[in-house]
Amino acid sequence: MANALQQLIREHLDRKGWSYGDVARRGGIPRSTVHHLATTDRVVRMPQASTLEGLAKGLEIPLEAVRRAAAEACGIHVYDTAPAADPNGTAGTGPADPEVALLIASVQKLSADDRRHVTALVESLLDRSPRPAEEK
Repeated sequence: MANALQQLIREHLDRKGWSYGDVARRGGIPRSTVHHLATTDRVVRMPQASTLEGLAKGLEIPLEAVRRAAAEACGIHVYDTAPAADPNGTAGTGPADPEVALLIASVQKLSADDRRHVTALVESLLDRSPRPAEEK
């Protein structure tokens, strides 16, 4: 069974009658990268942002659709943090930072012990942030 990214790529290739090379040229990424993502059953790690951007451009689909499919192919559940579009078709607003979405989605895959380590790291990083002058 094909993973979500394979399905997305194959669906668009079939619908538009394109080849891996066509997508690669349109997106400015190597043909071998498109082929690899379209044929690899298990994506071990999330592709680089530039690869996802090139794939989205090459397939002529929204980046978020490619990002979600790639995350799913890696076994990462992506939470829908942005509200759906309203009846007028206006897109919802939500965190636009893909790193935040990836962090939130990935934390579930960590063991309880690893989650405690991540929590401690985040707390220590937040404690290092500059404090207002009156607290110094």
